[in-house]
Amino acid sequence: MHRTILHIDMNAFFASVEQQANPALRGMPVAVIGSNGRTVITTSSYEARKFGVKTGMSKWEALRVCPQLVFVVGDNRKYTYTSSRIVEMMKEYTPMVEVFSIDEAWLDVTHSLQLFGSAERIAYLLKARIRQSFGITCSIGIAPNKLLAKLASDMQKPDGLTIIKPDDVTKVLETIPVNDLCGVGKKMARHLALLSIITCGQLGRANEELLTKRFGIMGKRYKEWGQGIDHSPVVPQDEEDEVKSVGHSMTLRKDIDTREDILKYLLQLSEMVGRRARRYGVTGKTVTLYIRFADYFSSAHKQETLSDYICQSDEIYKAAITILDGIEICQKVRLLGVKLSSLRHHSQQLPLFPEDQKKEKMVQAMDAVNNRLGDFTLIYASLLQTEEKGSHVISPAWRPEGIRNVEVQ
Repeated sequence: MHRTILHIDMNAFFASVEQQANPALRGMPVAVIGSNGRTVITTSSYEARKFGVKTGMSKWEALRVCPQLVFVVGDNRKYTYTSSRIVEMMKEYTPMVEVFSIDEAWLDVTHSLQLFGSAERIAYLLKARIRQSFGITCSIGIAPNKLLAKLASDMQKPDGLTIIKPDDVTKVLETIPVNDLCGVGKKMARHLALLSIITCGQLGRANEELLTKRFGIMGKRYKEWGQGIDHSPVVPQDEEDEVKSVGHSMTLRKDIDTREDILKYLLQLSEMVGRRARRYGVTGKTVTLYIRFADYFSSAHKQETLSDYICQSDEIYKAAITILDGIEICQKVRLLGVKLSSLRHHSQQLPLFPEDQKKEKMVQAMDAVNNRLGDFTLIYASLLQTEEKGSHVISPAWRPEGIRNVEVQ
């Protein structure tokens, strides 16, 4: 029995939400950015894309190709609210909804077809409801598996609907570039090109032994992808594997090089990581510090594995300082990141000793205030003079529920 999978991809999601919230932006070339003056383009409207404005561009690069571009500082709460509402709408058609990112999701509607008639009808109903409720559009792909459904959703944008039927898979894949497949990036495409493999059709016909020798166990998987084969299930959020890490990184408003300034940001990042870990009831043994230097190309990446599991911000901070002391700061710092990994999920237990109990209650009170009134409503005294507080751009991998909304850039 063939599965029937939908992949829904919201069109220029952040920019579309902003254009609907502010009618003056409709029809205008819009780019969503973070509040950090050093930020890059998070996404752009289709009006801006016509001029060549792309995600990841700096502001000056975007203005060079589109002088009339309108910059809008992103509102993460607005996007997460809209995304969560759309996901709830999807669940009215099937409980099998896997959120891939803030603006993408797969739906397995195999067992919903008798109720709604066809996958195409489900797609049109969702497109109409999303447009009516939020004033934004989406592109939908329908196919027998996740790989092909995502490929199909990219074929017609914006506001497209593409169906890949089982009998048409070989024909559709014959001339499509391999890097159009989810999971085959530009770097892998270059490696495949060295083997004279450019299209999915060529990948599907490639010698499996050659691919396995070159790419290991993934060689067989790549060949299957080239043939349109993908057995991966649609995994609802409550069935996902436990997350492996909790991390935050921050591009700084200006380059810094003094230890005092670096420590302030490390404390802030440690608090962000610790608070998120505590919210989801995880502790970790490995702390990682990531530094990107002012020339943008140089970086340092080191970690330390501790003897005990931790989630308290000050303990994460102390570990980050230890790592920092082992890194040579050869130039000014542009970006800092802290991550807690080797995680363990646990039930909260009150510490044994009075001093630790007092500390635990203080942290719980601080978390409660910040959860209710906003990030850094209560902060450490040493952060009072820090210009930046919190991340400015939501991660593309954000999930609306559960532990997975932990990696914020």
